[in-house]
Amino acid sequence: MMHKIEAVIQPSKLDAVKDALVEIGVAGMTILEARGHGRQKGHTEFYRGREYSVDLLPKVKLEAVVPDDLLERAIQAIATAARTGKIGDGKIFVSRIDEVIRIRNDERGETAL
Repeated sequence: MMHKIEAVIQPSKLDAVKDALVEIGVAGMTILEARGHGRQKGHTEFYRGREYSVDLLPKVKLEAVVPDDLLERAIQAIATAARTGKIGDGKIFVSRIDEVIRIRNDERGETAL
């Protein structure tokens, strides 16, 4: 069994999270720039004397598919590296993956990771 981990984190924490995942043996990941908000609902900023509401904050979405034996270590690595203790640290989502197929040579399952 394999699992897909999707983590939405602060952009400033990307390098720390990526390094933590590589250190525990996660072979590959996809990084996407994202914008969104959770409970904090954005914030207001002042620009040239005017107040603006910024309701979609910059985030980074990291995706990785890992085998079962790495799942808990990967979750812990992301949570530890991304945590600041303040609102907006992000979320981690975990889904089951039934199959992985490497397009280049049709390898399947964990060997395709």
